[in-house]
Amino acid sequence: MLDDMTRKEFLAAQRSEITEYHIYRRLSDSEKDPANRKVLRRIAEDELRHYRFWKDQTGEDVKPDRLKAEWYILISRLFGLTFGLKLMENGEKNAQKSYKSVSKTLSKARIIAEDEEKHERKLINMIDEDMLRYVSSIVLGLNDALVEFTGALAGFTFALQSNRLVAVTGMIMGFAAALSMAASEYLSTKSEGDGKNPVKASTYTGIVYLLTVAFLIAPFLLSDKPLFSLGLTLANAMLIILVFTYYVSVAKDLSFKKQFTEMAAISLGVAALTFAIGYLVKATIGVNV
Repeated sequence: MLDDMTRKEFLAAQRSEITEYHIYRRLSDSEKDPANRKVLRRIAEDELRHYRFWKDQTGEDVKPDRLKAEWYILISRLFGLTFGLKLMENGEKNAQKSYKSVSKTLSKARIIAEDEEKHERKLINMIDEDMLRYVSSIVLGLNDALVEFTGALAGFTFALQSNRLVAVTGMIMGFAAALSMAASEYLSTKSEGDGKNPVKASTYTGIVYLLTVAFLIAPFLLSDKPLFSLGLTLANAMLIILVFTYYVSVAKDLSFKKQFTEMAAISLGVAALTFAIGYLVKATIGVNV
């Protein structure tokens, strides 16, 4: 006979397993890639087996958390299977702790905990997605645009003192740089011969570069105050770094703090240095626009 506290923990674990079963099953039903579909169905079967184990302990049927299921299905479809599923699994730490706490009396609970921590994580890592396969190309476009443009816009801001000129100069420079980066990535990927599609790699680099540039230039089109616009641009740069490093840290199992600190320090450092250079150029040459 289960005491109330133990029964409550078992029912929570049971609901978590049936919810995740429905998430994996629905994603597998809509997945076009046969290999990914097979992985998702295998994990779904594991979750259903875990649910049945907890049902044997409680003697009750439990309904899935529909809201949670819809949320993670939406996240997985918007941002990719790997990100959505790892985000969900990272949120199941409390469930894993519960499994370990009852493993002293239920030896099979320890096996389920190991499945949750190792087996399912291993299976999720087998999912093959374009976005993660070409993440190096995305990082190249993003990093180069952030470092180059936070610096360039800082320098233009002080040297030109005109939002229109800064925006126009930035757009011309950004478009040319995006084409140059895309071409370089195409040639680099083609020469490496590692199975990646050079056209896809260059497309990811070019598009990410252009989108980043557009986001950084936007404040100069929305305001007529150069320093205020530069402040918003730097804030936008930090937001891009925050979102992207969080995505990569979850999807690739990397340290968020380390990735964010490194990217932010480089971008802000270059911006500060270039701002100083812009000031020196204006003071030395005496150009007034």
